[in-house]
Amino acid sequence: MTQDTQLTPRTFAALAIPVSIVILALKLLAWWLTGSVALFSDALETIVNVAAASLAYFAVWISGKPPDKKHPFGHKKAEYLSAVVEGILIVLAALLIIREATAALASPHLSDAPFLGIAINAIATCLNGAWAFVLLRVGRRARSPALEASAKHIFTDVITSVGVVIGLLFAMATGWLILDPILAILVALNILWEGWKVIRSSVDGLMDVSLSEAELQSVRNAIDSNLGPALEYHDLRGRRSASIIFVEFHLVVAGTMSVAAAHEICDDIEAALLKEYPGSVFVIHLEPDSELKAVVSD
Repeated sequence: MTQDTQLTPRTFAALAIPVSIVILALKLLAWWLTGSVALFSDALETIVNVAAASLAYFAVWISGKPPDKKHPFGHKKAEYLSAVVEGILIVLAALLIIREATAALASPHLSDAPFLGIAINAIATCLNGAWAFVLLRVGRRARSPALEASAKHIFTDVITSVGVVIGLLFAMATGWLILDPILAILVALNILWEGWKVIRSSVDGLMDVSLSEAELQSVRNAIDSNLGPALEYHDLRGRRSASIIFVEFHLVVAGTMSVAAAHEICDDIEAALLKEYPGSVFVIHLEPDSELKAVVSD
């Protein structure tokens, strides 16, 4: 990977901090103008966004460090740790929202300037949506779990914000102010679900979950195209760590083949795989034809 490509996730992770602070300020202003517990819950979730953005920046910075003596396989799993912590923060925010909303059920109210507050919240929501779209594109291109987790969390924030605005407008039109705390509780339940999904996907990364079938097929295609005089390969397995993958398999060659010739086949396969997955690690175990597993029929 080039230096510019490596810096891109880190740059966007750094930009996420001031962006989330600005959006938080707008949402707090909207809550202050309306007194709405639903808008307060929306702002509370954005506080988590600020903390999560800081965590994501730290994780992307750590994961970008090259392998060293203590961490010979790199630091990519720092992003999964960040995403797990972000998921936990999301769940905590949801529980706080439920507490505030439950307390407001007995006496729901809105202040004298609800329309202005709702308009400000809508502006913050639009900014949030645009930023989430940018983060998701960068995160997927760079295969950054931390940025992708942040983007998905922000998209959840956007969806709930839209629901809150629509619900508040309906409450004002009908006079059913009880909808305000009810909306906050619905927002919290949605946040809980999203937090669980972030934690689950990140734990998979920490537990060295296997490559997807599509990724394994891509690896097989690269091996098949560069097998040369090798007889077969078997016991293929692999895992992902953020933007890189770790793959190993057994390559069977004729017992009479020279070490140099067998090594050349391995070099060709590894070069093809590295072209598809830059910076990744591939371990090839050479075996003689006595280890053939394929059944050959006449």
